Amino acid sequence: MSLPTEADGTVAPSTDGATAPAPPAAPAPAGDSASVRGLIFLRDRGIFVLWGLLIVLFAIWCNPFFFQLNNAILIANAASLSAIFAAGVAVGIICGALDLSIPGVAALSSCVTGYMIMTMGLPVWLSLLVGLLLGAFIGFLNGIISLRGFNPIIVTIGMLSITSAAAAIIAGGYTIPGLNVLDFMGTQRYFGIPAPVYIVAGLFIVLTVFLTKTRDGIRLMAVGGNAEAVRRSGIHSDRYRVLAFIISSACAALGGLVTTAVVTEANPSASPGIIFTALTAVALAGVSLQGGRGSLPRVLVGALILATISNGLTIKGVQPFWATGVTGVLLLGSLFLERWISISVSNRLMTSAQASVHTGTR
Repeated sequence: MSLPTEADGTVAPSTDGATAPAPPAAPAPAGDSASVRGLIFLRDRGIFVLWGLLIVLFAIWCNPFFFQLNNAILIANAASLSAIFAAGVAVGIICGALDLSIPGVAALSSCVTGYMIMTMGLPVWLSLLVGLLLGAFIGFLNGIISLRGFNPIIVTIGMLSITSAAAAIIAGGYTIPGLNVLDFMGTQRYFGIPAPVYIVAGLFIVLTVFLTKTRDGIRLMAVGGNAEAVRRSGIHSDRYRVLAFIISSACAALGGLVTTAVVTEANPSASPGIIFTALTAVALAGVSLQGGRGSLPRVLVGALILATISNGLTIKGVQPFWATGVTGVLLLGSLFLERWISISVSNRLMTSAQASVHTGTR
């Protein structure tokens, strides 16, 4: 049976109570889809473009010293320490657990390991293992205390003070020198590449596979995005928040041990610059400070960007405080860019959805 039509060819309302099928909704304009894809590409891959531009800039400005293999190795080695700490910060933020105790954990693990080697005469492997496990245990404490309803930032600041004081007590207020036995993970080179570069590569591979290919890693990221939704689905979100604190502190301990190996001494001073540099690398990588989204490979590139800037300015004889200022500008710029992209994508998607609805109801 054919439907009655009006004079202009449109379907007339049915008189027997049945309704005519609505026309299909029009697809979103191609321009809007392209712009959204472009913005998402800028958010996800923009840091790689930025690093490439910096390399080209410094290769021209610092010619012929910058664009050399030996200098590239120096940059990778300089970025390794920042990358280790940034990995821990990133995992914590992705799960919604920002850990500010990282400098203290690094100092305490360093001093405990140095004390065990130099004073107690224990084997190197055992001392390193204790240092790593100590960092993981501190992360466990941070997580358990935070689950009691306390603000994680306040908890980790308090833990920063405790671990800093404990490191100074163990070291007697002085550095513990003579840790040359740790050269194998510090200044030693393998096939021309410094040991810390291998450590960073292994760490980022393991953590990236864990976050993207394992059930627990995917759940950990989901907890950062919406902990309540995860809890209602039957998953113990608190367990993954504690796990994020453990990983963050374990990375801090590893960073402290690698730093000790590089300088061959354990320093009880908890440098606040550690957390500043790590947060800058994480922010440059576009890791959402609200949690639930982030990429460790981009965090690694963020650390490389900071090292590249510092290296290039050093070659040109520019004072170090300029590098600090430039990284601060990049940090603020990355925050503004992240916010602008998020708002732009949201507005474009909403506009496309409204246009489709209006078209479908005509």
